[in-house]
Amino acid sequence: MGYQHPDQETIKTALLETKTIAVVGLSDKEHRTSYQIAKAMQQAGYRIIPVNPTVEEVLGEKAYDTLQDVDIDFEMINVFRRSEFLPDLARDAAETNAKIFWAQQGVQDSSAYDYLKERGFTVIMDTCIKVAHAVLVGR
Repeated sequence: MGYQHPDQETIKTALLETKTIAVVGLSDKEHRTSYQIAKAMQQAGYRIIPVNPTVEEVLGEKAYDTLQDVDIDFEMINVFRRSEFLPDLARDAAETNAKIFWAQQGVQDSSAYDYLKERGFTVIMDTCIKVAHAVLVGR
């Protein structure tokens, strides 16, 4: 089928219904985009769960090696990895209780999209969560 961007209302609903975001590829380096965006989302009231095997803690939260290792409930997965990693991450996501999969700006994969849609996910790709939040939800 190929990726189809959800409408603005679907994206707004996803943001409003989410309390906790597992951020795959979250760096502990303050100058990295993943850190800056996750920090902004944390300041907007979301709990951020880092998923990155190369860090111990980010933004005051314990980091986990994989999505399956996270022992805290989360509604959304926000991905800061290159597009070629999305199919494997989609399979990992399907093994969680999350139902929202968000790939950051510049990150998109049609096979991952199809796989997740078949499993009932809301899928948002190639979109910055911080910008979408600012436009659709505000502070």
